[in-house]
Amino acid sequence: MSRDYRSLHDPNAEYTMRELSADTMGVAAKRGGGRDVEITDVQCTMVDGNFPWTLVRVYTDAGIVGTGEAYWGAGVPELIERMTPFVVGENPLDIDRIYEHLIQKMSGEGSIEGVTVTAISGIETALHDVAGKIVELPAYQLLGGKYRDRMRVYCDCHTEQEANPEACADEAERVVDELGYDALKFDLDVPTGFEKDRANRHLRPGQIRHKKDIVEQVTERVKDEADVAFDCHWSFSRNSAQRLANELEEYDVWWLEDPVPPENLDVQQDVTESTVLPIAVGENRYRVTEARRLIEAGAVDIIAPDLPKVGGMRETQKIANVADQYYVPVAMHNVASPVATMAAVHVGATIPNALAVEYHSYELGWWNDLVEEDDLIEDGYIDVPEEPGLGVTPDLDAVGEHMVDGEELFDEA
Repeated sequence: MSRDYRSLHDPNAEYTMRELSADTMGVAAKRGGGRDVEITDVQCTMVDGNFPWTLVRVYTDAGIVGTGEAYWGAGVPELIERMTPFVVGENPLDIDRIYEHLIQKMSGEGSIEGVTVTAISGIETALHDVAGKIVELPAYQLLGGKYRDRMRVYCDCHTEQEANPEACADEAERVVDELGYDALKFDLDVPTGFEKDRANRHLRPGQIRHKKDIVEQVTERVKDEADVAFDCHWSFSRNSAQRLANELEEYDVWWLEDPVPPENLDVQQDVTESTVLPIAVGENRYRVTEARRLIEAGAVDIIAPDLPKVGGMRETQKIANVADQYYVPVAMHNVASPVATMAAVHVGATIPNALAVEYHSYELGWWNDLVEEDDLIEDGYIDVPEEPGLGVTPDLDAVGEHMVDGEELFDEA
C-alpha cells in the first residue's frame, strides 16, 4: 500500500514519495536518524516584538529540533495545538506529504486561506529546519539549490513625523548613509490634514498632492543610492488609486504597494493596467492558487507573498515559479522575527526572480538577539546560511525575556 496523505497514520505503509538519494541517506544514517526519525511534539511561543511573532518548534525522537514561524493572528497557536496530533509519529523528512495532509485535515477550519494556512506555514517552516539538520544540508538545498549567496533586504522605514515629507526624506537619508541600506519603503496611507471621510476611500486633491510631496522629497533625497517603494495598505478606491499612481509616474518609485482593497481581482487589474508605475500585491493572497490568479490576470507587476502567512517555504517558492513564467519579480513581504526572515532568505536564494526581502524591525534594538547568530543583516544584505536547516538558533533566554504576557517558553529539546 502506498503511504500517501490518506494513509498517514499507517505504520506499516511503505514510503514511496520523494525518497532521498543513497548518498543523502548515508549522511542521515551517520547522525543516527536515517528514515526512522519521528516527530514527537509541536510547541509554539509568542514573542512580543513590533508584531506578535509566533515561533513554532517541531521535536523529534532523534533529539533534533526545528524552529519555524507563523504570521501573527488570533487563533494561530490554538490551531497549531489542534494540528499537533496529525503530525506526531510522522517522519519530518516528508514535508510535502505532511503539508498536504494538514491542508486536508484542516479543511473544515478554512485551509484554503486565512489563519489556518498561516498556522500550517509555521509547522512547514519548522519541518524544513528539522529536515535540513537531519541530512546536514541548508534549507535552500532542500528546495533545489541557490542562485545567489546573499539576499538584498529592503528596510521598512518610519519616523515620528510620518506625515511630514521632509522628515521622511531625512529618515531615508539616515537609513542609507548610517545603516547601509540601498532599498527602502515608506507608508503613504498617512494623515494629510485634508481628510473629510476616510470610510469612502476617496482621495481629495490635497491628499494626493501631500502624498506626491512625500514621494518627491524621499526619491530626490536618495536619488540613485537606493530604490524606494511606497505602501498604501489597501486604503483607496479604484479611481483614487489610479489618480495617485498617475501623479507618481514621473518619480523613481520602485513600486506602489496595495493601493486598493485585496478582495476584487477585477479592480486590482484595472488599477495595475492603468499606470506604468509598478504595482506590488500579494501578502493577502493565500497559497499559489490565489497568487496565480493575480499573476495570470496581469493584475500585479511585482508579487509580494509573506512566507509565514501564505503557506510556508515551498508554497512561496511555487508562487515565485508561477511568477517567473510571466516574468514577474518577487519582493517578499516580511514583518517577522529572524526565524521567518531567514526562511525567506533561503527561498529567495532559490528563485531567479527575487528582488528583496523586507525588514520591518530596524527600530527594535533586540531583533537580532532572538537568535544566537550575530549581525544577520550587514549593509542591507543577509548572507545565505550554509549551516544545516535555516541556519539560525533561537536564543531561549532572549525569547523568554520578550514573550507575550501569559505565554510559556517551549522546551529546549
